Amino acid sequence: MNIVLTPDYSHYKDEIIRIIKNFHNEGTLIGPGSRNIVKSFTIDGKQLNFKSFKQHNFINRHVYKYYRKSKAKRSFEYANMLIEKNFYSPQPIAYVEFHDWLGLTNSYYISEQLENTCTLENVFYSERPFEDVKEIIKAYTQLVFQLHEQGIEFIDNSPGNFLIEKINDAYRFFMVDLNRMNFHADFELPKRIKNFSRIANDPKILKIISTEYSLLAGISPEYFLKQIVNASNKLRTKRKIKKVLKFYKYFLKVIPVSRNLILISMISLLESDLPFLLSV
Repeated sequence: MNIVLTPDYSHYKDEIIRIIKNFHNEGTLIGPGSRNIVKSFTIDGKQLNFKSFKQHNFINRHVYKYYRKSKAKRSFEYANMLIEKNFYSPQPIAYVEFHDWLGLTNSYYISEQLENTCTLENVFYSERPFEDVKEIIKAYTQLVFQLHEQGIEFIDNSPGNFLIEKINDAYRFFMVDLNRMNFHADFELPKRIKNFSRIANDPKILKIISTEYSLLAGISPEYFLKQIVNASNKLRTKRKIKKVLKFYKYFLKVIPVSRNLILISMISLLESDLPFLLSV
């Protein structure tokens, strides 16, 4: 076992180890737990989130021991890096890794649980409209622009990965799910635009983002809007192809189907959602 703690929380070590030993039988589940499992635990009156990452196949287990940092370690290091650069993320507490002779078996990232926050996804899609929706979207866009200016690409730039806290009349964004980031010495505009591909499909949201980012970057808002819609559409198509292929991979194990039928079905599924594209 390898455990690394933030110095101010080194006295949590024994309790963290005890919780991990009983992880599947204790704690409060947060979210569906279908891929990674996140649970809430209390240590010395402080609410903490323990994130258990999905176990890898035997090849990736070897890779994550000898060639790449584990997702837990990256989450911990990136959270500390963001905080050092005056961005916000829930306080990182520790990460824990377990290995055997083949490679990584399990890993956990532990961080502070934030109270009285909502996600950007709540703001976008709540049945009860939020106050200041436009201002929140503009504040989010300003944050991403600041990240880009420092060469930081938050790959999982999706609305569920931003927790929002309102302080007086300002909004503070805490980034979570940090294990995937890229860093650029020269962060070119096409890559910046592509970084928004996961954030939304709603034309109104994309228009606000495009207008605000264009103002900050000194570029044409019409050009930015067109490109961000294209990026969103490409990702959407890619996801649909993956779903279709996954479905037919399973389906063909049960019932033989001709290749022509598969092709026709894929085309019809891909075309079904394209009208969302440009009502902007």
